[in-house]
Amino acid sequence: MSSDDNWSQPADEALSLSLVSPSATGLKTIGHSFNPKHTYQLFGEEQEIFGYRNLEIDIRYHASDMRPNVSIKYSKKFTAVGDTQAADLDGILREVLPDVAFQKKSDFETAIKSARKDWTPPGTLATSFTSHGNTFEIWKGNLADVAVKQLVTRIQTLVPFFIEGGTPIDVEDPDADRWTVFFLYQKQESASDDSGNPYIFAGYSTVYRFFHFRPLTPPQSPTESDIEKATLAQDFDLSELPCRSRISQFLIIPLFKSKGLGSKLYSHIFQEYINHPQTVEITVEDPNEAFDDLRDIADLHYLRTLPEFLALRINTDITIPEAGAAPNNIVDKDATEAVRIKAKIAPRQFARVLEMHLLSTQPASLRESFAQLAEAATAESKASSSATAAGKPERATAAQLHEFRLWRLMLKKRVYKHNRDALGEFEIPERIVKLTDAVDNVKFDYERLLDRAERQLEEEKEAVGSASTSKANGSSAAANGSAVNGKRKAVDEAEGSATLSKKARFEDA
Repeated sequence: MSSDDNWSQPADEALSLSLVSPSATGLKTIGHSFNPKHTYQLFGEEQEIFGYRNLEIDIRYHASDMRPNVSIKYSKKFTAVGDTQAADLDGILREVLPDVAFQKKSDFETAIKSARKDWTPPGTLATSFTSHGNTFEIWKGNLADVAVKQLVTRIQTLVPFFIEGGTPIDVEDPDADRWTVFFLYQKQESASDDSGNPYIFAGYSTVYRFFHFRPLTPPQSPTESDIEKATLAQDFDLSELPCRSRISQFLIIPLFKSKGLGSKLYSHIFQEYINHPQTVEITVEDPNEAFDDLRDIADLHYLRTLPEFLALRINTDITIPEAGAAPNNIVDKDATEAVRIKAKIAPRQFARVLEMHLLSTQPASLRESFAQLAEAATAESKASSSATAAGKPERATAAQLHEFRLWRLMLKKRVYKHNRDALGEFEIPERIVKLTDAVDNVKFDYERLLDRAERQLEEEKEAVGSASTSKANGSSAAANGSAVNGKRKAVDEAEGSATLSKKARFEDA
């Protein structure tokens, strides 16, 4: 609480957001209200609002169509002294909220109560699933659709509050038809006459299609006259051209975090573009660590369903050179590229997930402490067919140690290539230390992700068993909810959000 001499108040405390729906007694809040994570785009780097006492800014959204309404309350306003004056709240909020958000509270309530009860999200129903006993639907639409455009415009008012450095996409973009939007909604089992529409907004994601032109060999390249003739001869649909499909916005609102919904939405989008013939690659630009975790685990699970991916192995026939360049065929390059192209995953992301998977095939002893066990493996030791009484893993064999060294060499080569410019600023001795530290850090992160992925699978198996038991007892609804509950812990911290116009960045939401 501000003191009598302090007219500043943290913006994230003053601002409150909520979803509401009509009820017999007025508007009811869905779940609970929530505060923004970021406010500096509106109120400066200090993220404070000057000039008010007991300030409350409430932004309410109609739970279904996300129609916004803002109300501002305070007990006292600072009297301007020279150039020092209270923040122009109306002017600041109008920069991000549409005009309809500033209508009277009574008009907002009337509009919601009179809204169509048979309203559905724009676009087409793509899929539905259950989570924690609730039904969720993913709807797919194109930004060229007027209804989709209106909903995106309303949803994007959340961007400055939850996306660091985020900016909304331009809904008036001439290339609007390149944007595909996926809306995630909870659908209530039924809505009584006074409870309004059954749909509750939970999150959304946008995907932008970049045209991808494959380079042709000179003999296959058409001449300018050939291109002109082909263009003039017939019209063609640009949507049929090869493209890279890039996830550009991704948001799960706080009310629906920690339910595995981010993973569900990402996995659906990924599968959507796996089945999209024109998509060459599915990409995400500048994801943050939280979304990286969600993506890594989801991609790992998907790739492990492909026999070609599981067949990729470290070539243990390779001899590690004492000096010179590292071998470039530690894993068959042609086979690796064939799987990557089939999976439509960008090269660096695919390499990371492959490294993670191959690490999971290594002995636990090497994965836990490579430096210590490598030294021990070169010394004479007694063979052991089981772990020690203390529960330590078996010591690695010479063949296993060789394979692990090859894995580490493969990782080191990629890390060096990715960080070549930065490492080049150091002298060779320090460069070696920096590179070794970087490799150790990547390996540690892989171990963390593998542990989370393994726990996720175990929890899913337990949930499936629990669901089967519940169904046998006539509790099918509860079973459906628990069948996906196992994914929750593995993605609790990875329910991300993102936005940039044609460029994605991700933050927890």
